[in-house]
Amino acid sequence: AGAGARFTYMGEMAAPAFAGATGGERQQPAPCLRFSYASPTRLQRSQDAHLKVPPQPMSSFPAPTRMPGRIQFITLVSAIMMIVAFAIDAMLPAMPAIGHALGVSDPADWQLVMSAFLLGFGIAQLFVGLMADAWGRRGLMLWGIFGFSVTSLAATLAPSFEHLLVARFLQGVTAATAQVVVRSVVRDRFEGRDMAQVMSLASSIFMMAPILAPAMGQLLLTFGPWRWIFGALALIGSAVWLWVTFRLPETLARESRIPITLSEAIASAREVMADRMSVGYTLANTAITCGLFAFLMSVQRIFAETLGDADMLPTGFAIMAAGMAVASLGNAAIVRRFGMRKIGHVALFWYTALAGVHLAVALSGHETMTSFIVLQCLMMLGFAFVVGNFGAMAMENMGRVAGMANSLQGAFSSVVGTVIGTLIGRAFDGTTVPLYTAFFISGLVALAIVFVTERGRFFVAQHAPKPKESA
Repeated sequence: AGAGARFTYMGEMAAPAFAGATGGERQQPAPCLRFSYASPTRLQRSQDAHLKVPPQPMSSFPAPTRMPGRIQFITLVSAIMMIVAFAIDAMLPAMPAIGHALGVSDPADWQLVMSAFLLGFGIAQLFVGLMADAWGRRGLMLWGIFGFSVTSLAATLAPSFEHLLVARFLQGVTAATAQVVVRSVVRDRFEGRDMAQVMSLASSIFMMAPILAPAMGQLLLTFGPWRWIFGALALIGSAVWLWVTFRLPETLARESRIPITLSEAIASAREVMADRMSVGYTLANTAITCGLFAFLMSVQRIFAETLGDADMLPTGFAIMAAGMAVASLGNAAIVRRFGMRKIGHVALFWYTALAGVHLAVALSGHETMTSFIVLQCLMMLGFAFVVGNFGAMAMENMGRVAGMANSLQGAFSSVVGTVIGTLIGRAFDGTTVPLYTAFFISGLVALAIVFVTERGRFFVAQHAPKPKESA
């Protein structure tokens, strides 16, 4: 094999059996499309990266017949993921303006702008994966991104707070469609540590969104009303829609699709819920997600009320998000050498320990702008290592039912995280104590879940790094 990329159609491919993951049983072979790289750690566009793929039209939009190269594929995946981050983080500086403009006087209710989106995002994932496994990836993704643009326009025109919440819920539904499908697209093309590496690289680019989104929201508020933010989201969605339309072909072969029937849905769900790694690492990620969502619900009020400087929110949030970006890029560089378990488990201990330290600072009454930003940045670094690797481990054995697995895992984490995060956000008392109590408890719960999932073993890698092929 050469040093570049090569597209092949595999009539049948058995998913790898991972020791200790499924009781030693191998998954049944399933037809699939697969991209293989002789040197997966190098970001390069090879001369054969644009070989033709079997056309799989699943929508009325013209489908491209050439797969994008590795760099463009990762960048496109990142862009699709970014629309969710922009829809969440651009709202942070705008929540007071939205509340005052629409007559909502209680600051605790402002966070419902976040909760509505996240709830729609979570619920929709229950159904999207099933449809993606049955109908393919591309058409569903296009309709989801198109719907995101339309619901963003609806939010722009919302006459009341209740109308805005409905638009935000539907915006979350459409954003979930794109988010679930794009993860399945990555799973169609990669597996194991390669999948973790690609997702880490995509996440490092994606992290530009939470770094830039609050600043974008603040900038738009400087020149116009809060409605301009939703107009900008509509434009971003339209640009991503055009990119997908002209550059991303179908990645799921017709032979690999699972018809939508009650029996097949139940069988797929059972396969997801019967896998020890799928259940265990989904639960652990859910515990961590509860803390993250509580942070999103609370951070605007922390800057405005606890720290007394609301204008520092975009800068402070960008610094904290930069920690996640560094971790995502670092994970891509080291995951093939050290493995997902070693990295993820170490990061979880790091995250929990820092949450405990920050809780002690908050309880002592010595919280400052510097302590909040620095400690939270270090925590977010650990968070990124945890969720990236835990998410990949939860998907390890889910190749045949990747769409259903993404649906169940994502829906559970998002819905539970939204409900608990909203409750924690409403418990805000003018200090950071409620938030870091939640962070610390979430870390301890995740550690207990991983301990049970791995049968009492931490840091034990299940795979040896794949040897590089020579040219």
